[in-house]
Amino acid sequence: MGRIWAALVAVGLLVTAAMSAHAALRAIDAHDVVAVVPDVRRGYEADEHFPGSALLYADRAAITGRAAPATGVTGTTALPDLPVSAAAAIRIVAADAAITLAQPFSMARASAVDRGRAAQCLTAAIYYEAASEPDAGQQAVAQVILNRVRHPAFPATVCGVVYQGSERTVCQFSFACDGAMARVPSRTAWMRAARVASAALAGYVFAGVGLATHYHTYAVTPAWNRSLVMTDVVGAHFFHRWKGYWGTASAFSQRYLGGEPVPGPHLPVAPVVPLMLAAVPVTATPTAAAPVAVAVAPASTVQPGYALSGTPKVAPPVVPAPDTLPPASQILDRWKDSGKPL
Repeated sequence: MGRIWAALVAVGLLVTAAMSAHAALRAIDAHDVVAVVPDVRRGYEADEHFPGSALLYADRAAITGRAAPATGVTGTTALPDLPVSAAAAIRIVAADAAITLAQPFSMARASAVDRGRAAQCLTAAIYYEAASEPDAGQQAVAQVILNRVRHPAFPATVCGVVYQGSERTVCQFSFACDGAMARVPSRTAWMRAARVASAALAGYVFAGVGLATHYHTYAVTPAWNRSLVMTDVVGAHFFHRWKGYWGTASAFSQRYLGGEPVPGPHLPVAPVVPLMLAAVPVTATPTAAAPVAVAVAPASTVQPGYALSGTPKVAPPVVPAPDTLPPASQILDRWKDSGKPL
């Protein structure tokens, strides 16, 4: 009898093991089937605005000649006076004919606030200017921005370079003025741009573009195209440096200033309204001097209710306080002593 029970238990264990193995095989087969998830672009990339930022605004650029005339194009600015003589500049240019590598960018002495703001501004520029570019294209854009930080023709901070001109809507990078930043960025693309920005701020140098301070896409031809020297072509961008002394390594002498402004377009600058000038009439005499212009402040706009504020007040007349004593007694004299003990 014991043998029969032992056989039955053994058969049951075999059946259970077989069923478990069958379930495991089915699970393995199901796990091997990988669902293909389509690469759906979200946020800013969905509108196919890359490379570059967003919309064209060439009308303003045509007037100024310095703002970024289109997407994926940097603006330019006026050059300062040469810090060396013309002869010295010629010798420097002759000795620096080849493409020179930029020096590694350093923020070793920057504060934590400056580091965070610089990283945010550089990430935004890489994202909105080259989010659809390969890593090399994004690294080249980052190199141009850091080259500008070192050049005396541009601000000495990363955020200052990225948002230069936004206070007057003549941005060097069009995304800072054309409303592109109102779009929600793609998280994955933003993180990729952040990694490129972090490496560039840590000292990574993209050698190909050299000392380039300008770039534009193949789709447009900016006005400064023929006045600069092309250093490289990376992705959809052509990179350029200035001709002459300002395109040599000696020109990149500006130190990182620190004190990064708040990331984002700068606050608009209010136009300066001059005071009205009124000429003081002078009687014409042989020795009379010329009329003197005196600054006259604009007419007062104080409301009538406050026009007399500050004038002395007249004290009001003194009015005696009303008599609050009880009225005089009306009891007859013969009854006043009534009630007193005899």
